[in-house]
Amino acid sequence: MTILLVATHNQGKIREYQQLLADLHLQVTSLAQQNISHDVDETGTTFAENAILKAKEYAQLSGLLTWADDSGLEIDALQGRPGVYSARYGGKGLSEKDRYELVLRELQETAAPPWSARFRCVVALALPNGEIHTVEDTVEGEITDQPRGENGFGYDPIFFVPEFNATMAQLPKEVKNQISHRGKAAAKARKLLEELLR
Repeated sequence: MTILLVATHNQGKIREYQQLLADLHLQVTSLAQQNISHDVDETGTTFAENAILKAKEYAQLSGLLTWADDSGLEIDALQGRPGVYSARYGGKGLSEKDRYELVLRELQETAAPPWSARFRCVVALALPNGEIHTVEDTVEGEITDQPRGENGFGYDPIFFVPEFNATMAQLPKEVKNQISHRGKAAAKARKLLEELLR
């Protein structure tokens, strides 16, 4: 059975990907399970550059087929911020709640709502021989002025999806996995994996 390394330290992402890939003939492993504590410097200026950096480096370290993603929130009123800095926006030591509260404070100083935004995700698949494939997708929405919902992680409580009349954090996991940027990019990457596994 092919082993697929999902190159993230984020347990929420690992759980999502395990569900999304559950029926493939794959054994999903994580950096922690491979005893890899190394952090790749995300020096790219785009999600694609960062996903490729991570996939390549972890594939070389592990010798395994490697799946890495980079994703984040782009808010039009903030000129695309937090963007590639979504996971570390505002600096080190901030909680997920601190980060979305910072975004909400910044938005209060801009035009009035609705604040259009999107989550973007790029998945890079790296083979141990250096071959790289990427796919990407987005989900469009708006930023709410108050967090709502208990599910999800990151900016989910402030990302409102109009067609569901709910924030990402209010959606059941199964629905979120189908409509989210990560869910849609993962579905594309899954097709790629199926071809690579043939």
